[in-house]
Amino acid sequence: MKRRLIFATNNKHKLEEVRAALSQSGAIEIVSLAEANLQGEIPETADTLQGNALQKAQWVWERIENSKLKIENSGASQQATDFDGVFADDTGLEVEALDGAPGVYSARYAGEHCSFDDNIDKLLAALDGETNRRACFRTVICLMERSDECGVMSDECAIHYFEGRVDGQILTERHTNGEGFGYDPVFMPDRFAVSFAEMPLEVKNTISHRGLAVQKLAEYLTHNS
Repeated sequence: MKRRLIFATNNKHKLEEVRAALSQSGAIEIVSLAEANLQGEIPETADTLQGNALQKAQWVWERIENSKLKIENSGASQQATDFDGVFADDTGLEVEALDGAPGVYSARYAGEHCSFDDNIDKLLAALDGETNRRACFRTVICLMERSDECGVMSDECAIHYFEGRVDGQILTERHTNGEGFGYDPVFMPDRFAVSFAEMPLEVKNTISHRGLAVQKLAEYLTHNS
């Protein structure tokens, strides 16, 4: 029986990557927030990647449970809220010469509502003239699973974390073939001579921080279905 999971993100690039990474498993269906009819800005105000991933998963979980309760009270079909769980991720780029920055603030490094290019411009400026360009990407996925006893944010909700990490270096300028997003044009993983933004998605998914975390998620779901 196929398991339906909501991916708590509004980032279409992340959704594409995760669906591609899980495409080999026919037992997992990834549902977007739009497909689940969930709208709104997801909070991420924690000071750790794990905290943000949990916060985002909880935000979706609470709304699904509240919607389910309303549907049950109305007597309508519950198909729209028939999900097995919710998962969310948070990713940070940690640069050695910047004492781990931008880290948990990677998505808004250049300020609220900044663009990917704004973030890259600030990063390259901060590393101007720096010889140590070592960095790593880390992704933490939080999975919240449904159980018969599980209510809204109940202690009985099963919560699991999966982490992926890739080490590399920050390039001095953008290198891209139009692939990737975020800091991908300036991040070159170890043992490769190209940036993430120069890699086909199927290659990136096998080695990237998010790809490794998703692989662990998929292994867990496969062995616990």
